[in-house]
Amino acid sequence: MLGLLFVQVLYDDFRDLKEIGARGADFWAYFFVTLPGFLGLVLPIALLISLLFVLGKLHRANELIVLRAAGVSLLRITAPVWIVGVLACVAMWYLNASIVPWSVETSRELRDSLHYRHAAKTLAEEQVGVVHSVAYDNREMNRMWYFNRYSQFTRKGYGVTVSTLDADRRETRRLLANQAWYDEERKGWVFRDGQILTLDPQTGEMLRPKSFEQEFRENFQEDPTLMLLIDRKAINLSVNELRRLMNFYAVDENPKGLSYAVRYYGILSDAFAPLLVIALAVPFAVSGIRVNPAVGVSKSIGLFFLYYVLMNVANALATKEVMDPLWAAWLPNIGMSGIAVWLFWRLR
Repeated sequence: MLGLLFVQVLYDDFRDLKEIGARGADFWAYFFVTLPGFLGLVLPIALLISLLFVLGKLHRANELIVLRAAGVSLLRITAPVWIVGVLACVAMWYLNASIVPWSVETSRELRDSLHYRHAAKTLAEEQVGVVHSVAYDNREMNRMWYFNRYSQFTRKGYGVTVSTLDADRRETRRLLANQAWYDEERKGWVFRDGQILTLDPQTGEMLRPKSFEQEFRENFQEDPTLMLLIDRKAINLSVNELRRLMNFYAVDENPKGLSYAVRYYGILSDAFAPLLVIALAVPFAVSGIRVNPAVGVSKSIGLFFLYYVLMNVANALATKEVMDPLWAAWLPNIGMSGIAVWLFWRLR
């Protein structure tokens, strides 16, 4: 499966990477950091296929019938499988929490750096990797930011406006600057070539302007990387990035954070996918000597299709604020677990 996914990455990205001047080492580095991101998808499917293969062979050799006729329970027969399932859950948790986020973020950074290197040959430095109209509302600190454009290559914003608000969300001060960037060493924002306007919050009238060549604000701790994540699709973000956006939108209970929360909790709930795979595959694989194992395989695949239908329905309910994101993420697992319990009860 990893080989097939590798072919897919080649098909999707090889031509684009070649057009932006990627070299042989760049290709291998990109593919090396991209493939680990698929491990969370491959592990449950690999477990399902191997489990159906092994139990299918035991089924055809009548070994399961003999064991059950000797009084050995199905749970005891499949105990090694459940132990493997628990270990696979631990592996899935580690993959989703560490390996997959690293893969998603690093592959995107590598691809972006190749784009920047290619664009730098023909464009001015401040025009490379530009994102236009970046807006950021920091409700926790009552500050609103706006960049006409932000260069991810220079890590500087151009045409910057920072409005400071009072408790009633009325503007009291406005900082305008030609350029601004976050200084990692000094831990604050640097503004260049601008002015500071003091405003009357009652009337909005400007009281006094103050010009500056360079201004440093140590109390401004907004992270530019978080600013650039705003409004990105949840499916393209890592667990760490989803968590940051969830915390950001949770300050004022903004409904925009619901899609990120559903995706975040969904990734965490995927850690229990191996146990769910086992719970659904075992009853069909050992459903009786007169039943062709292929029938059980097709039924189990149909149940996984039902799982994805439930997942999409739950996501839609959560984004419409009908259901809590945490319950929406767990609803498909709970539904499939109920079906698995019913199937095991029939086999007792």
